[in-house]
Amino acid sequence: MELAHEGSNVDGEIEERERLNPGEPSFRESHGYRHHFPGMVRKKAYIFDGYGKYYIKEWNLTEGIGNEFSWYHVELPKGSQKLAQSAQYLIDVLCPPLKLQDILSLVSNGPFCGYVDGALVFRVNSPGPASSNFTFRIAARITDNSVITVSLGRVPRLGFSPIGQSLLSEIPSVENHRGEPKEGSGIVIREHVLEFLLTMNHSEEADNPVPKSLSNLVVHIVDTHVDHLQDVVTKLEIELDSVELELDKGGFALKKQMLEERRFPKMHLNLQRLLQVISYGEQVFPRVKERCSSKHWFSSDDINALEELTGRLRRLKENVGFITNRVTAIQAGLDSWQAEQINRKLYYLSFLSIALLPLSIITGVFGMNVGGVPWTLQEEPKDGFRNVVFLCVAMLVLVLLCFLCPAAYSRIAAWQRRRAMRRSWSLNRKSFLKRSVGVQVQGRGGYLRL
Repeated sequence: MELAHEGSNVDGEIEERERLNPGEPSFRESHGYRHHFPGMVRKKAYIFDGYGKYYIKEWNLTEGIGNEFSWYHVELPKGSQKLAQSAQYLIDVLCPPLKLQDILSLVSNGPFCGYVDGALVFRVNSPGPASSNFTFRIAARITDNSVITVSLGRVPRLGFSPIGQSLLSEIPSVENHRGEPKEGSGIVIREHVLEFLLTMNHSEEADNPVPKSLSNLVVHIVDTHVDHLQDVVTKLEIELDSVELELDKGGFALKKQMLEERRFPKMHLNLQRLLQVISYGEQVFPRVKERCSSKHWFSSDDINALEELTGRLRRLKENVGFITNRVTAIQAGLDSWQAEQINRKLYYLSFLSIALLPLSIITGVFGMNVGGVPWTLQEEPKDGFRNVVFLCVAMLVLVLLCFLCPAAYSRIAAWQRRRAMRRSWSLNRKSFLKRSVGVQVQGRGGYLRL
């Protein structure tokens, strides 16, 4: 009752404000669409006519009509924000018409595939800091005529751009020794651009086929996510190859720097995060295929495409496992090298101690002052020095006996065990011979007594 009364008071205040200021925009109309975090997220809105064409539309979150279907994509920033802050960003751009349960189903961590408020929702959101390059989050809310997707950072090839802007369709060229392009040749591709393109296992946005159905769009979203993971794995392989080459050529300083920076343990942790998000995809995408197979707008070719993408994820998981084994082997090699360096330093230290030990003994002996010490015969310093030397020799013999006693004890114990074994063997042999002779004697009587 108190909440209802408070709500009626707020409504009354709004009506009174609208009555006093009729020229002011209505608070009821603008409150739901007011953005509290402008510019924090990137938004893209497309509408497809179902015949291979698309148009960029305004951000109104309306669904398509007839064969048309719309797509709204939200790109969360890769920063140090918490998960609750990301949820606030989504509430700012997606509410209304989405409800809180829709927002939570899109932004939460972990794998999920199910129906939320009548719409099919799936997500592959890996936990971890949002600023990490190995934290992947992709979620989608699918209805009959619209798709809403949320990603963490930019996903390559996810969007669409006009045809004719692709770099891959150009004729490449190289520079001459003066740094000038050849005459009549194509576009010069720099080395860093080639290195970037080599890490890509897909084309650019301009080469994306425009989806003709909602099922094509769903397959496109899953396909770009798998391509993104493949790009990261390819980049890791190239980086690992360069590191192995540097280790083969490098010396003491490079290996010490890698150990201090903990480069390979960090790489191992990133690989575990990558394996986690791939495992999430293996769990979610087969469920998406099962749920979508019952939809009338999902074609059989797209079902087969989803199954093929799931197989790609399995092969990608095996590849990541091989990379993990390589990283473990390199780290084990560095650890053995570090242990070898420590053993070498200890060897040098032991050799130095052995070399200086006689000098320390001589200086200790000749630096003794026996005056005033009991049992040194102060009236005859020569006899006192001799007594102290005898005492040192006796202590040395006692220490050596303490070290030799365990060895002597073990030898004596082994000798006693061997003697006991020989004695028991001889007794057993004699008893066996007695038993055999008794059996022969009894056998002469005709029967063996049991």
